[in-house]
Amino acid sequence: MALSIPIDPILEAQIAQEAKRLGMTEADFVTDILERALGFKNPYQLLQQVRSGAPIGDPHASEHTGEKFKAKLHAQRTP
Repeated sequence: MALSIPIDPILEAQIAQEAKRLGMTEADFVTDILERALGFKNPYQLLQQVRSGAPIGDPHASEHTGEKFKAKLHAQRTP
């Protein structure tokens, strides 16, 4: 969903500067801020997960990456 809201030019410049510093788009930066403000992302909970030592995400994601990448490239090249 696209959302258009008026933003003060100074705030807009700060958003652009911070997004560039973090290496992300302005849209991703603003989305991240909104998700945190609305409780969808909680950095403290993520820190607790990391400190617990429990696996996060797919534990097999980094296995056989070369073969997976080659297969993906091959699939894109074949009509």
